[in-house]
Amino acid sequence: MTDTGSDLELMLRRVIREETGLTPVSPAEKWRGGTLVLRPRAAGLQEKAWPIDAFFHKVVMLRNRLRVLEQNLNALAIPEDVKIKLQTYITGCYGSLTSFNVLFAEPNDRFRGSGGDD
Repeated sequence: MTDTGSDLELMLRRVIREETGLTPVSPAEKWRGGTLVLRPRAAGLQEKAWPIDAFFHKVVMLRNRLRVLEQNLNALAIPEDVKIKLQTYITGCYGSLTSFNVLFAEPNDRFRGSGGDD
């Protein structure tokens, strides 16, 4: 591929990411390569473990899909009161997910609820 072709591809990828809310996100350094472990209370039951990187990817995908849903909602030609009600549900979802903010390296990548500073 030519330099011009590479530049165009990079520019298109950036525009698509920005328009869809799909941005590259990194977990905080302390979590990279770590393991998420769910340990049952009852002795003898098997615990479940996942790589934190895989779990983080799922959290980021959920965040990106909420952003796309929000963008699509804002573009709809529906009554403003309905739009506001649906937006409130999306904001509530963001707020419920703020517990996962500890995983994100960059503060701007984190979930924000209605308070905005979560």
